[in-house]
Amino acid sequence: MNNSNLSMKKALIAMSGGVDSSLAALLTKNAGLECVGCTMKLYSSEEIGLSRTHTCCSLDDVADARSVAYKIGIPYYVFNFTEDFQKKVIDRFVCSYECGLTPNPCIDCNRFMKFDKLFDRAKILGCDYVVTGHYARIEKQDGGYVLKKALDETKDQSYVLYSMTQEQLAHTLFPLGNMQKSEVRRLAEENRFINAAKPDSQDICFVPDGDYGAFLERYTGKKYAPGPFLDTEGNVLGTHKGTVRYTIGQRKGLGIAFGKPMYVKSIDVQNNTVTLAENQELYSDVLTANEFHWISGRIPPAEVRCKAKIRYRHAEQSAAAYPQPDGKVKIVFDQPQRAITPGQAVVLYDGDVVLGGGRIM
Repeated sequence: MNNSNLSMKKALIAMSGGVDSSLAALLTKNAGLECVGCTMKLYSSEEIGLSRTHTCCSLDDVADARSVAYKIGIPYYVFNFTEDFQKKVIDRFVCSYECGLTPNPCIDCNRFMKFDKLFDRAKILGCDYVVTGHYARIEKQDGGYVLKKALDETKDQSYVLYSMTQEQLAHTLFPLGNMQKSEVRRLAEENRFINAAKPDSQDICFVPDGDYGAFLERYTGKKYAPGPFLDTEGNVLGTHKGTVRYTIGQRKGLGIAFGKPMYVKSIDVQNNTVTLAENQELYSDVLTANEFHWISGRIPPAEVRCKAKIRYRHAEQSAAAYPQPDGKVKIVFDQPQRAITPGQAVVLYDGDVVLGGGRIM
């Protein structure tokens, strides 16, 4: 971030209290920009039934972010976005599970909060850029902008950023995109940041214990009705504890022994059934995605050869993408993929460039 074109510009820096966004703030300031730090208050821990010390919106995280902001000499604010987060992230999360889908709320948070609400606040404050600690890169190319994987592919977060528009890419900075995580930790330690050794957050912020079923019951006040486990021929195998507690490909936590490994193959919310099958029956070579967003802003006129990821930790696989007249995209893999999961995102890549992504139907 030594581009002289950035000097005299103003940046709003999203600071979560973690080491990545903290170093992003320092690098942005060192690049000569006028910086304003902020933390988005997205929910109250008490509202989702958890101790305030267990989540990324804790008072400790705000204190860490404020500490770094003051240390590097930039103003710092906390913005209350709880109402929007509830409507656009938590409620969508709940609705997805109740519809038999498996959502990725981190994608919605980036789409609706960091690169929507925070962008609006940046404009109000007269900022030219929004800065985050994401591991991804933005480059100008052929009169537009491309989103690329991070140099450190073990930390790459481009998968959750596929919904970014050309306008957003033009006014976003990812200072860590060309760095290794080890270097980020080292520089934070050298600058004596209070969070230099702070562990990375691994779980969904509002479900830090990973028990989605328990969260849904706490949040909605509902008790999700048990129903039958079925095999692929419709035979009853046992009783499930509510369809919201299962996802495609799941084996652990079924609560029943079958004498052989069995996995969730499909979920039928209308009939309140969960169908189980053996591992070899979970493979498919085709999917359709809706709500598809092409980063270039242009829908390809024909088939696109690419690599596709069907979940965040999934290895990319060779595929062909076929844009449909209704805006959906059909993706056909060269080899069958295991547990393609409705509600998750499929993201397309050409080398290290993100082409776009959508939600698996």
